[in-house]
Amino acid sequence: MSMPVTYRVSMPQPHSHLFEVEAVFPPAGNELTVALPVWTPGSYLVREYSRHVQDLRVTNTAGLPLPFERLDKRALRIQAGNANVHVKYRVYANELTVRTSHLDGTHGYFNGATLFFYSEQLRTRPHHVAVEAPQGWRTTVALEQQGDEFIAPDYDTLVDSPFEVGPHTPLRFNAAGVPHEIVLWGEPQLDEKKLVTDLTRVIETEAALFDGLPMSRYVFFVYGTDKGRGGLEHKASTALLFPRTGFSSSKGWEDFLTLCAHEYFHLWNVKRIKPKRLVPFDYAQENYTQLLWFFEGGTSYYDNLLVRRAGLMSGQRYLTRLGESLTSLHTTPGRNVLSLVDASWLAWTKHYRPDENSPNSAISYYLKGEIVCALLDLHLRRATKDAKSLDDVLVQLWKRYGDESGVPEDGIEKVASEVAGTSLKDFFDQALRGTKELDYSVFSHVGLEVRLRPRESQSDKGGTPARKSEKAPGGWLGVIPKAGGGIASVLDGSPAMLAGLSADDEVVALDGLKCDAAALLTRCDEKKPGDAVKVTLFRREKLLEVPVTLGSRPADGAYLARLDTVTEAQKASYRAWLGTSWDESEAKP
Repeated sequence: MSMPVTYRVSMPQPHSHLFEVEAVFPPAGNELTVALPVWTPGSYLVREYSRHVQDLRVTNTAGLPLPFERLDKRALRIQAGNANVHVKYRVYANELTVRTSHLDGTHGYFNGATLFFYSEQLRTRPHHVAVEAPQGWRTTVALEQQGDEFIAPDYDTLVDSPFEVGPHTPLRFNAAGVPHEIVLWGEPQLDEKKLVTDLTRVIETEAALFDGLPMSRYVFFVYGTDKGRGGLEHKASTALLFPRTGFSSSKGWEDFLTLCAHEYFHLWNVKRIKPKRLVPFDYAQENYTQLLWFFEGGTSYYDNLLVRRAGLMSGQRYLTRLGESLTSLHTTPGRNVLSLVDASWLAWTKHYRPDENSPNSAISYYLKGEIVCALLDLHLRRATKDAKSLDDVLVQLWKRYGDESGVPEDGIEKVASEVAGTSLKDFFDQALRGTKELDYSVFSHVGLEVRLRPRESQSDKGGTPARKSEKAPGGWLGVIPKAGGGIASVLDGSPAMLAGLSADDEVVALDGLKCDAAALLTRCDEKKPGDAVKVTLFRREKLLEVPVTLGSRPADGAYLARLDTVTEAQKASYRAWLGTSWDESEAKP
């Protein structure tokens, strides 16, 4: 049996934010090259984890120094002498996100990519981890435990298995015949019994789609924070960030359940059915694929749909949320600039490194991918008279590529056309490779259509018809505010851009009355299209007054409405799609 790579992780002074690590690499020749990854799979940004490494020492088993040279920012070439190599170092961890690592007096959380040096020569060997936890703390990770070590069959599995070390007591439950655990940190204000009950329903709904679960144990790590929302999928676990006070409202709970559904769905769609171009992962640099529109956008489509199927969201709420996504799409000018496949390919820069011009030049593959997958689902249903759907595409992908061999770049389109029984090339060319407005006419298959209206204010998220009000929509400026009072972005073609307002302008007054950028939008809502206003601002410390003529709000608030005349066949198709009766959604949104 091959000797494993072993690690010992300790945290003797948690408040220092320093993890102490000793990695032991078994003999692998006279020279051994080791390195840290520059990114974490699932989060497509080069994060340069090696910048947090300090106090590095390389020795043999007797503790004598071994000569080594740095090859670049992340890699070392060690004169190993075909013997064991010990690499000792400390890692600063004070960034609480699902993609990084965090250590303080309350807990330690670490992703393998941030902490564990690896060797390509030994990457497929077993990797064992021992954790020396402070007294009263316990370690939870979705790996098998043997004695005081956690066992990963290879480095990829280790990187895909985050650790939580702290004074927690996991919530344990069974769902779809498999043990699950929930670890809570940050004092999230939630009902633990309801959490387990609702997660069980979501899990079993997802398991039914794929006829069972692909792992023997699963862990949810839930981090309550003062702000921020996000998740990162792993092969048998997920890390979730959510505002600790955001669980109490029905809308907040709905958001949390869809986040859980999204990351759990990645058990299949990303972790096992994955782009072939990402097999195997190259931890040294960016890994490119055009398929993120499906692997992330498709998962975004299903996260709401599966919560609906689990009976935890009404049909009308589902349509409202889909309408809100449509509104987000139509309020982003970049949808007419960057295609969906290019948005996927350029995730490393366009999505994960946004700037003030991103709304004008880019589109999220999560967002547009969700809409395109909804349209694809309806195209499949219409082509097969509701005998087949996007579910069948996923099942076929699972059968063919669930062994992690990887989906070719044209694989999704091929399988979808097979399921449809006809070529979907025209649809894919327009939806994936084009930048024109999407064709929403296929919603008629389920008795619906997409309607657009002017949003009533900056806070109007769409998703519903306009409220009945005698007041006409106010004046439109066309800026996105940022925290601190400044302007984050100026939208292409907006009155603000035509007048010369710019990102990073610090707004101080409108028509001589004090306000910041957020209040500026509220004040413009109170005015009418065509009104002339004067915006006072600082630009690079210089005081300016910029005259602006407010415009009419564009019709970018989207919602799904019933067709004026609907057949029984359309009602039946609606029921097949959402799993709820046509009458259930008679109530007005």
